[in-house]
Amino acid sequence: MLSRTLRTNTTTAQRIVARCFTGKAGPIPVDVDHYVSGWTIGDINEFTKPGFYNVQTYNKISDKGLDVFPRDFYDVGAVEGNDKPAHVLVMRSHKLQEEQVGVTVRAIARCGAGTNNIPVASMTELGIPVFNTPGANANAVKELILCGMLLGSRKIVGGVNHMKELGKQGVAKERVEKDKAMFGGREIKGKTLAVIGLGHIGAATARDAETLGMEVVGYDPGLSIKSALTLPRGMDLMDSISSAVSKADYISINIPYIKGEGGTHGIIGPDVISHFKSGAVLLNFARGELVDSEALKSHLDADGRYVSDFPDDLLWDHDNSIILPHLGASTEEAEDSAAAMAAETIREFMETGTIRNSVNFPAAGLPERPDKCIRITVVNKNIPGMLAHITEAFAKYKLNIVQQINQSRGDIAYNVLDIDPVIGDGSLVNLNDVQKEVTMLEGVLSSRVLFGTPGAGYARNINGEYHV
Repeated sequence: MLSRTLRTNTTTAQRIVARCFTGKAGPIPVDVDHYVSGWTIGDINEFTKPGFYNVQTYNKISDKGLDVFPRDFYDVGAVEGNDKPAHVLVMRSHKLQEEQVGVTVRAIARCGAGTNNIPVASMTELGIPVFNTPGANANAVKELILCGMLLGSRKIVGGVNHMKELGKQGVAKERVEKDKAMFGGREIKGKTLAVIGLGHIGAATARDAETLGMEVVGYDPGLSIKSALTLPRGMDLMDSISSAVSKADYISINIPYIKGEGGTHGIIGPDVISHFKSGAVLLNFARGELVDSEALKSHLDADGRYVSDFPDDLLWDHDNSIILPHLGASTEEAEDSAAAMAAETIREFMETGTIRNSVNFPAAGLPERPDKCIRITVVNKNIPGMLAHITEAFAKYKLNIVQQINQSRGDIAYNVLDIDPVIGDGSLVNLNDVQKEVTMLEGVLSSRVLFGTPGAGYARNINGEYHV
């Protein structure tokens, strides 16, 4: 079972936090039990910071981006050497293992678009949203694609290496004019660029290529209206990858890598490559596994070109390939932007329950919580009848749901509800009892009470056991 991979708690701390607000019956004390699981140290009081969301990071994350987390109620630090239980995990390239996700983790954020380093399916099964930062590094990758077009056109790399060798021999000045004919190239103005995948990066590449005087064609079977509105007006959209590349001098692939049947592994294979023009330059700053290296080698042997920032065991030393380090998002600006976007997304989720930019949860959000109400979120399996069971649980305690939203995606469903905690006769309801009733419904995975102390109010249903 997945739950066995979760860290078990050896010590459990309970903190009762009282908060007041004005309701129908005047000032209302609301007790929220704050249990923290996952501790492995003896003295809880020495290490606990009550009232903080604990955000823990893998990899080096931009400090400028992390500054989006206000330090008055967010405790941000590296995972390594951190004894506190994490509420949120933030990472870049770290390959996350299931056993690194403790029972207190409510969300995971990746500073970047791809989430291949995170076991997304397992996190979905556990009811944990995984967020990414689409578009945060789009400008950095786009600029590298444009650079790749020039590298693939003008034999710049070979020329640089040649001049270094001449410099070692002390004859660079005498040979600089004579040898330039060895490195002739072509201009990109007036040439055709095929853009495969028209998301943030692809659309930005298409716009700038047109500005440089290129003809642009594209293909994207999942093109959204939002992305379509950002494309250059003169761009032609084709009905297949093969038709898009058939007249292209340059081909930029900007699609996600998806494993399995119907996925994108080796999508630039023999059939597509057979439609390449002689001398076409393939630009791959998306994922190395998208390209069938054996098939591409035949194209390179016939004077094609390949520029990529992913390693390739077959093509790395081919005369017509330029393999760079994975530099796509390696700019200070991109790292700042991705970290800031991740922090903003996490803040929205932790503080208001809003979900956006999640790769496994549905987008969902309510307007600002009305006065006198408490917001509760519920994660459940997407099975028939769950919404009715959840609302019936609140009705059992005679609680009024002021506003709510229910959205689903695949096997998961997510609910945000604003409730009035005062029942008709003016008496109060114990929220702890209500939360346990809702959380322990068959099919519910977790719940959060978004009121009171930051970090408090989280509960999980793990194989029929109540964890708070």
